[in-house]
Amino acid sequence: MKPLVVAVVGAGPSGIYAAEALTAQSEIPVQVAVIDKLPVPFGLVRYGVAPDHPSIRSIRNTLERTLERDDVSFFGNVAIGRDLTVEELRSVTDAVIYAYGAASDRRLDVPGEDLAGSIAAPDLVAWYCGNPDVHPETSGPSTGSAPDGDGHNPVEELITHTRQAVVVGAGNVALDVVRVLIKNVDELEDTDMADEVLQVLGVKSITDVHLLARRGPAYTSFTTKELRELAKIDEVDLILEPADFDLDEPSRARVDKDKIAARNVAAMQDWLERPVTGAARRIHLHFWTRPTKIIGTDRVEGVGIERTRLDDTGRVIAARALEPIPAQLVVRSVGYRGIALEGIPYDAELGRVPHAGGHVIRSDGFSPDEYVTGWIKRGPTGVIGTNKSDAVETVHSLLNDVEDEALVAEHDIAELAALLAERGITPLDLPAWRRINAAEIARGQGHGRDRTTIAHHSELLAAADDPA
Repeated sequence: MKPLVVAVVGAGPSGIYAAEALTAQSEIPVQVAVIDKLPVPFGLVRYGVAPDHPSIRSIRNTLERTLERDDVSFFGNVAIGRDLTVEELRSVTDAVIYAYGAASDRRLDVPGEDLAGSIAAPDLVAWYCGNPDVHPETSGPSTGSAPDGDGHNPVEELITHTRQAVVVGAGNVALDVVRVLIKNVDELEDTDMADEVLQVLGVKSITDVHLLARRGPAYTSFTTKELRELAKIDEVDLILEPADFDLDEPSRARVDKDKIAARNVAAMQDWLERPVTGAARRIHLHFWTRPTKIIGTDRVEGVGIERTRLDDTGRVIAARALEPIPAQLVVRSVGYRGIALEGIPYDAELGRVPHAGGHVIRSDGFSPDEYVTGWIKRGPTGVIGTNKSDAVETVHSLLNDVEDEALVAEHDIAELAALLAERGITPLDLPAWRRINAAEIARGQGHGRDRTTIAHHSELLAAADDPA
């Protein structure tokens, strides 16, 4: 039986879990091409999980086992839309699964949001995780977010010139940002952070980080383990408002039915008993608080805030204005958002690819050979493991279409390689990734660490080509 050739666009957890689900079954033979615009696989496991969480980042070892299968091929450094159009990809494969995630961010929609010093959490996270897309090719210091015309961008300057930072959000990414901003560099030196990132964090001037949550402590999206990490940071005071923990009836009801909410509230209530030591660095947790404007003329100077409450329908509304918070850096961490890629259906209101059960829907109905999984399918919800069941649902739809003969095997995976070769494009394969991996391990061991992330495209490509 001729294998079905399936291209998976995106080598993060959702894409690799889709490849795993395709190859774990034996009824229908498949050949899977996992394609990623970056030179390396693993997506947000590599470039979204905080470097001081090595146990979570180690999931890439499990993901790599799928890429090692004979019926799976990795095509790194190949961008759909740049190197191949969607239609060209569909012309040389039997089916395509879009798994390219949600690369953009949600905005606060408040005045002053575009001032210098107001940035999105994905930009900051990409910088401290060493994503080459935000580390420009320069001989001088690298910076995060989108580089300016001189090959620099503002994150590095912000980190080194900020004393007070505000993080808006009540999820784990917001906690990651708070930790990285407030920790001393010696608490991060054993991570795999790029050398230039550690250099910047080593000279940062941040003394206070304020986290704003528009609902109360019972409504956070933190996992309790990550929340408790705040209390383990050396020489940092945790500042909370005791009145926030006088829970109203809806908050008590939530705590009663939600074990995670109960654990989170209990952990923070314990912190109220901790003495304030006068430490030089502080984390301020502001509940029932949201920004109304970002203050400044040319750059961020502060954040206007208001107290919030719930109305009778459970909607967050304003209660009263509060004193502004002085700040030089504002990081919005209120959710990721999928983006449109040319040639792929997109629901702008939801920020997702329209689908039913993972089967892509175009204007004239179900597309015969297109599927979607991960955040670009369901939105930025769940944890890494959620992508596994999501991918299984999508693959189930695809395999059902094969059984119904709505999808048939007509191509060979060599056609994709040949088309790329015609364009002069040499994708990075799994052996190339292993050479990059070895180079990062060697670089880290040279500094007394397990590994050091290589943060520049040119260095990644050089490591991929190094036979040593």
